[in-house]
Amino acid sequence: MADDATRSPLVPRARALTLQVLACDRVRADHSAGVAARALALSPTVPAADRDTLVAAAWLHDIGYAAELNETGFHPLDGARYLRDHGWPARVCDLVAHHSGARFVAEVTGLGEQLSRFGFVEDAVSDALTVADQTTGPHGEALSLDGRLREKRDRHGADSPTVRACPQRDPYLRAAADRVEQRLRLQ
Repeated sequence: MADDATRSPLVPRARALTLQVLACDRVRADHSAGVAARALALSPTVPAADRDTLVAAAWLHDIGYAAELNETGFHPLDGARYLRDHGWPARVCDLVAHHSGARFVAEVTGLGEQLSRFGFVEDAVSDALTVADQTTGPHGEALSLDGRLREKRDRHGADSPTVRACPQRDPYLRAAADRVEQRLRLQ
């Protein structure tokens, strides 16, 4: 399983780009590495042909936080735009744009229309990416979904778009986690 997800050049390229772009943000780089490791562990829940896409998107999901990529201040959109402009596969760009229910936060920030230019699909790959991100803490440590949601609320504060989007976003995150858990039970 692990070999299948790491044989594609997509995954090493994604890892290298993430570590390069986030070189000045060790915490974010550690989080991305943790999300990639979690995505790899969840890769049996997605079709074999999609495993490299999942792990690559996991590595890349937060590159939009890098200062040099900041255009809108919304990291999923900024990261997806950068990847699109640099020839990454559309599916990877779409996953980065919409990771972890980003569309709910985009609506709160007024960026929903811009984000909608990237395709959203709710499927096994997007679910696994969401769960990988939402069960990995800021330093790459494993967290429960509830623990991660609490951590984000505490870190971002009540007035942040992330927290203001919680009433719409949290049910989506929980549903994705339930679907991944069901897929894991079928393994």
